[in-house]
Amino acid sequence: MGLRRWLNERLLELLIQPLPRYEQRGWNDLGALRRHIRKGDVLLVAGDNRISAIIRYLTQSSWSHAALFVGDELLRRGGPRAEEARQRFGKDADALLVEALPEGVVTSPLAKYVDFNIRLVRPHGLLREDRDRILREALDALGWRYDLRNVLDLARYLLPVSLVPERFRRTALHFGSGAPTEVICSSLIGQLFQRVRFPILPPDHLEGGFDAPAKPARGRLLRRIFGYESGGYTGLFRMRHPTLLTPADFDLSPYFEIVKFNVIADGGFDYRRIRWEAEAAEAAPAPAPRLSSAAAKRDRPAGA
Repeated sequence: MGLRRWLNERLLELLIQPLPRYEQRGWNDLGALRRHIRKGDVLLVAGDNRISAIIRYLTQSSWSHAALFVGDELLRRGGPRAEEARQRFGKDADALLVEALPEGVVTSPLAKYVDFNIRLVRPHGLLREDRDRILREALDALGWRYDLRNVLDLARYLLPVSLVPERFRRTALHFGSGAPTEVICSSLIGQLFQRVRFPILPPDHLEGGFDAPAKPARGRLLRRIFGYESGGYTGLFRMRHPTLLTPADFDLSPYFEIVKFNVIADGGFDYRRIRWEAEAAEAAPAPAPRLSSAAAKRDRPAGA
């Protein structure tokens, strides 16, 4: 075993160690989640291990992991992997996620994250044929390796102090290992959506919306001579490199809807029906005063 591989394995063991404390901010109704989730939705997770804490710190967000819901697509495809999923997950094999974990790209049951802080987001207006391609290519990615080097590159890119000026970071940094089959969770999902030209984040300056007219080009000659990029909106989207995408980007994206599956999605939420502890205490009858033993004897009926 080479030294580099040994160091990578030791680093992996350290990163996947669970943290001693995890605070779940609310409950999750697994039945409601299964009713409302759709194929192609993205599940965001606040993980409980060391690498999750690192990603949350780097991105300054609640979300450290992203997984793509593929439902029963693996079972419909058939083959050895479908049979393995039936044996491993049983009745949960019809509601699967594809996710990039430190051990690689795998399938996991949706129920895996029911006791975590999660958020469900949905690509708005995604065409069925594009969704089917995303699902197909997500299953084709099973077995890909996790790109630990990408985590280190994200740290260099996202930390507030950097020796590289921000406008040069995209070309100066090496993003991950460079191997197309080594990914982290958000870069995997970002690649899948980018292949069907579905945006994750808009350009930095998008005045007037995505269909706003482009500003007149100025300084074109200087840009051609010196080669630097224009800071103005050109009317064209530029895909962000998928290794720079983070789970928080799917939450902040204007192109993904947040699905409130726990309560609101069923249409039965009415805040007026909530019973508050303080109100219940005010409405409770006052306890009867306790009598002293002497007074109790005086009030006791004869023959008692």
